[in-house]
Amino acid sequence: MNLWFRLIALFFTAFRAPKLARSDSVSSLTGRVWPNDLDTSLHMNNGRYLTLLDHGRTDWLIRSNLIKPVLKNGWTPVVTTASVRWIRELRFWTRYRLETRIVGWIDTQVFFEQRIYAETGRRAGQLAFLAVLKAGLYDRKARQFVTIDELLALSGVEIVEQPIRDDVKALLAAETEMNRVGKAPLPETAATDAH
Repeated sequence: MNLWFRLIALFFTAFRAPKLARSDSVSSLTGRVWPNDLDTSLHMNNGRYLTLLDHGRTDWLIRSNLIKPVLKNGWTPVVTTASVRWIRELRFWTRYRLETRIVGWIDTQVFFEQRIYAETGRRAGQLAFLAVLKAGLYDRKARQFVTIDELLALSGVEIVEQPIRDDVKALLAAETEMNRVGKAPLPETAATDAH
């Protein structure tokens, strides 16, 4: 339930926040680790990080003015691939900062870098989590992803071309390999457990 509260609060604050002026502008959100964010180790559950990343990308959409064509056309945000790295734990009541930026795009897919920093405690200022994700906006009527050039033009942000970074190339290579593995038949000797 607290994720819904966070999302509602995000909508209230994001629409009032300064607009993002450039395609490489950084969205920054702050929050705190609540009891229902914790796992049995009493630090933020690994899955909760990924949900918070959704909020960061939503903030970017709103503050870049892309939310208007997204809602008007019924486009669906879709993450297709992610590379994530948990670096330091975030314990109960720790305040954190989530930064979201676009680090490049190809055709219909955009690459986001998202970072979570501890803001309080003995690890204040230290990077706790890092993710690079490939995402796009899917047009269900047209049954295809919307081109990033069209999206950025609709947003009105100043477009800053960015070369594709090595970590993004590695993400794409890993995606290609995972697609290959996913399509390959399982070896006949592989044991399966039915529950």
